Amino acid sequence: MKTTMDPPITLELPLSEPDPAPGCDVCEALARQRAEFTAAGNPSKATDCSVEIRNHPHGDGAL
Repeated sequence: MKTTMDPPITLELPLSEPDPAPGCDVCEALARQRAEFTAAGNPSKATDCSVEIRNHPHGDGAL
């Protein structure tokens, strides 16, 4: 039987919105969609766009 409390949950601050890579049509389109979703009150879809921008490769070997 457990008689002690669990430790507190530690949450990190949310990541800031990434900027689209200069000259990347994909990132720029995702940034436009993110703005539209934000304006429409759909933060989940806006966050999905930010994740895609952050993870989009730009020929620098990053994945």
